[in-house]
Amino acid sequence: MPLSIYSTLSRKLEPFHSIEPGRVRMYVCGVTVYDYCHIGHGRTFVGFDVVRRWLEASGYEVDFVRNITDVDDKIIRRAAERGVSTDELTAEFARAMQDDMLALGCLAPTKEPRATEYIPDMLRLVDLLAEKGYAYQDAKGDVDYSVRAFGTYGRLSGRSVDDLRAGERVSVSDAKRDPLDFVLWKSAKPGEPQWDSKWGPGRPGWHIECSAMSMKLLGETIDIHGGGPDLIFPHHENEIAQSEAATGKRFANYWMHAGPLRVARADGVEEKMSKSLGNFWTIRDALAETSDKYGKGAGAEVLRFFLLRSHYRSPVTFSPALIEDSHKALVRFYTALKGRESDGAPLDWTEDHAARFKAAMDEDFNTPQAVSVLFDLAAEINRTGSPALVRQLRGLGAVLNILQLDAEAFLQGGVAADEEARIAALIAERAEAKKARNFARADEIRRTLLDEGIELQDGPQGTTWRRLV
Repeated sequence: MPLSIYSTLSRKLEPFHSIEPGRVRMYVCGVTVYDYCHIGHGRTFVGFDVVRRWLEASGYEVDFVRNITDVDDKIIRRAAERGVSTDELTAEFARAMQDDMLALGCLAPTKEPRATEYIPDMLRLVDLLAEKGYAYQDAKGDVDYSVRAFGTYGRLSGRSVDDLRAGERVSVSDAKRDPLDFVLWKSAKPGEPQWDSKWGPGRPGWHIECSAMSMKLLGETIDIHGGGPDLIFPHHENEIAQSEAATGKRFANYWMHAGPLRVARADGVEEKMSKSLGNFWTIRDALAETSDKYGKGAGAEVLRFFLLRSHYRSPVTFSPALIEDSHKALVRFYTALKGRESDGAPLDWTEDHAARFKAAMDEDFNTPQAVSVLFDLAAEINRTGSPALVRQLRGLGAVLNILQLDAEAFLQGGVAADEEARIAALIAERAEAKKARNFARADEIRRTLLDEGIELQDGPQGTTWRRLV
């Protein structure tokens, strides 16, 4: 079966056909860099990292663009609160975002445009929309998009224009002809970043930036446009309206959106993640906690695995219990890999497990089914010790960017160097006790370590250990 993708626009699975054979042009909306990224951002970007990796594993060259919004009301307010320039603020948090994505195992985008670098392109698009009758300058001096002029507005979100309400980031003003109209160009206010234009000094609205950058870097029609679930309306709805009104062409052939992330309270109730509710987790806070518990490399992989093991379109609940379950699952994989070598052959997609993995991923990047194939492989490795199966588990894991750590290091992760030295000394003492036939002392050492969460494993190559969490 060919690769199929669920498109938010058509609300169904569609066979994937790229515009240009062997090449995919993909745009994923990035973040507004005024604060640290939260775990919901991680859920979205790990999901699209897996999409990109599977497209590349399938033989496509992927042009992956992820933008940085570096001019925005929130940025201006935060910079003023901190007494720094907007450039300083956005530089700090753009670096932090890039570090977070790298820590989660995401590939860097092929292009990462910043909105402020494309102001002339945005202005050309605004001017074109005005010339075509889709934009007008209102009484405040802002340039607004006339939503009702675009006859198919609402088809992405499935809403009727007459029933629509202005979205969270759509400014409602008496100066507009219609409350649904959204701002393309904001007139300048004192002390704010601003650029000259035929409409007077100002700065771009939020929506226009992605249309301008996508068309500039990838073309007027692209293969895939994606983002988080909150972007369907109004952001992506508005992108379609302004882009297609300007060009007369389809803006994107496939619209993809990640599922929402919720947080589980101690009583089990799930709620939206919010700073006001005290359940807000940044990616770096989550990484710090998992790294403290499982070790630095292991902790990052645990968090990535948690985020990718659910289907990218499904709702995900963030809770300590589910993170712990993800760690236990990875322990099963690394236990199967520990002390076993691959046969060194390349990954063969005709082999049974690989073929099943491919079938799962080709059905809208179904990572839960793909992960179930990895569990089957681990079970077979434990039963047979087959080097060919070890190679498949490592190779298929690499497609998702997991299972690439040293198995023993993963299983021992989170233990400080001095504690590791103490464990090694106790293992040596236990070996001497066994030689002296002092089995009581040997058993005492085993029990002591087990009580501390350290399990000893005796084998032909000697005694190793792993941490139980």
